[in-house]
Amino acid sequence: MRVNKKGLLVAGAFAIAATLGLAGCAAGDSDAGGETSAEGGSLTVWVDSERLDALKGAAESYEEKTGISVKLVGKDTSTIKDDFIQQVPTGKGPDVVMGAHDWLGELSTNGVVAPLELGDSAADYLPVAIQAATYEGTVYLLPYAVENIAVLRNADLVPEAPTSFDDMVAKGTFVVQQGAEGDPYHLYPFQTAFGAPVFGSTDAGYDPTDLQIGNAGGEQFAAWLGSQGKNGTGVFNTDIDGDIAKQQFLDGTAAFWLTGPWNVGAAVDAGINVAIDTVPSPTDQPASPFAGVKGFYVSSESKNKVAANDFLVNYLGTEDVQLSLFEAGNVLPALASAAETASADPIIAGFAAVGAEAVPMPAIPAMGAVWQYWGIAEAEIINGADPATTWQKLAADVAAAIQ
Repeated sequence: MRVNKKGLLVAGAFAIAATLGLAGCAAGDSDAGGETSAEGGSLTVWVDSERLDALKGAAESYEEKTGISVKLVGKDTSTIKDDFIQQVPTGKGPDVVMGAHDWLGELSTNGVVAPLELGDSAADYLPVAIQAATYEGTVYLLPYAVENIAVLRNADLVPEAPTSFDDMVAKGTFVVQQGAEGDPYHLYPFQTAFGAPVFGSTDAGYDPTDLQIGNAGGEQFAAWLGSQGKNGTGVFNTDIDGDIAKQQFLDGTAAFWLTGPWNVGAAVDAGINVAIDTVPSPTDQPASPFAGVKGFYVSSESKNKVAANDFLVNYLGTEDVQLSLFEAGNVLPALASAAETASADPIIAGFAAVGAEAVPMPAIPAMGAVWQYWGIAEAEIINGADPATTWQKLAADVAAAIQ
């Protein structure tokens, strides 16, 4: 990618937002706990510290319009979920918390989040964002960002996008992080291309009783994975971790790198002419990565749920606010109009195109039983274990763990 004016504006906005956000955090963290403050006409909103400044305008507008003050509290993203789960049942904590969609199963199981009323505005969001925000047929999350992996291509080494997986590896070296315990998140697009999702789904979302990972497509994927491993082409290698994959792309050894938007800045800073490609499929079906969606939840113990819902839907769900959040994090907005505006940047447009084929990462509790076996099985297959028996054991282990 040649850095355009839009990219420079986004980078500048990110730096400013991060600086102001950290400054706001220093003031807000001093009273991050305490009684739920919806009493007396106020809302407490826990947010990622780096997004504080992006929300100040919406908070001020809401207070001016309604008389209800909005207190933004910067929180550490590594502890915000656990703090929320622990404080809500005690009557403490915020009215609203920023978080990831794949927390939803855990938050719902713990009874700490309330349904959200989006009304007609649900149609204004990217479809994958609403799918991710929905649990057992009910929407709980006001989405603001959609994140997925894609293939970063060094356009100076390979000017044209590949037409398939085989075409890609013929054009240049391809790297994707694995490591000793595998990395199924990064391999999932290839698995979906064989028609092997983890779970089946209904209109209400993923169905934990419909485990699909062990179907015929899964076994075909396992056989293909083995053919691309140690005893085959060697394209997949458990010696390649995230740092090694990154360095190989940055130094020009690799022409293709399967990764997320979080690594684009490093590639651009290294002077690489980055293009964003869809994940080349090894079959005639699309290779669909996981989508991660970020948004806002309403506490089940909020004393002002109506105001919290109103603030999320009618203020944080506006194009201006969603673009402010985009500028603070450079991740595709969940609101369709904001996503279109942000896609003036070709890098964002590239991730958006891949995201159109993405599927939400399952947020159901049963997914926890998958991760602990999945990567290990894939790593074993890459390293030469029999694909059929290893994959069958994976499916059996997961099924037993869920039951």
